[in-house]
Amino acid sequence: GTNGDPTVKLGYVCTNYNNSHHTVEAVRSLVLSAGAGHELHVVVVDNRSGPDSVATLRELAAATPCVDLLLNDENVGYFKGLNGGIRRLRERHPDVQHLVIGNNDLLFPPGFCDAVQQQLALFEQHPVVSPDILTLDGEHQNPHVIHTISRKRELVYDLYYASYALALAIRWAARITRTFSDRGDEQQHGVAQPIYQGHGSCYLIGPQFFRHFEELWAPTFLMGEEYFLSKQLSDKGMKTFYTPTIQLTHCCHGSLAALPSRKAWEFARDAHKIYRQHVR
Repeated sequence: GTNGDPTVKLGYVCTNYNNSHHTVEAVRSLVLSAGAGHELHVVVVDNRSGPDSVATLRELAAATPCVDLLLNDENVGYFKGLNGGIRRLRERHPDVQHLVIGNNDLLFPPGFCDAVQQQLALFEQHPVVSPDILTLDGEHQNPHVIHTISRKRELVYDLYYASYALALAIRWAARITRTFSDRGDEQQHGVAQPIYQGHGSCYLIGPQFFRHFEELWAPTFLMGEEYFLSKQLSDKGMKTFYTPTIQLTHCCHGSLAALPSRKAWEFARDAHKIYRQHVR
């Protein structure tokens, strides 16, 4: 390795809700990436899935020594779920300083752990590192927001969250124009740089994060996480750092593939209300 230490001790914390096959694939790909050279510790946080999903997770944990299951009595949501997993991992393995946190529908390429190990210096400077996230369609989801969100876009978001009917109309218009969803920031996916927001499906946190914070700021059940993390950092004068040298796949298709369900829209609207208390 670059630092004279050939191994990295890496944690992975993800939430699971009724789609355990994704978790199985994510863990399998990460274990393969770690190989014999790196030490891996995984906490899967289940947000009260059905019995079949939980059974699949129990099988995974039984077959994979590095996997620890945290079975929640209720669905606590995304960032709160991750926080429970971060606490569990740090209690049981205090020497693990570098964590991958996020979705369970991620796939890690063969060289992933090596790539993290080669970038360990980044985690001394930056509390959060955002990787290059590719969708199944080969689209880059990072850097998510490089600078800040424009006034005009803020206005569109206010309209979008005013009513579900308006949201659907805006989404429909956006499918034709693609202007609402495409800020073009993702076109800079080849450039390592500090950014305002990284895509919420995956972050890497390290020693610099834990010097300042115990956990993620999690005021919402679901949605808005990208903003809340950027606010948590900016309040301390810090930013997320995007690097194209660490890459993984997010098993989803382009962002416009599906119109939001009413429930998903309601979660997002609730997050937007809290966001608006901070951003005028």
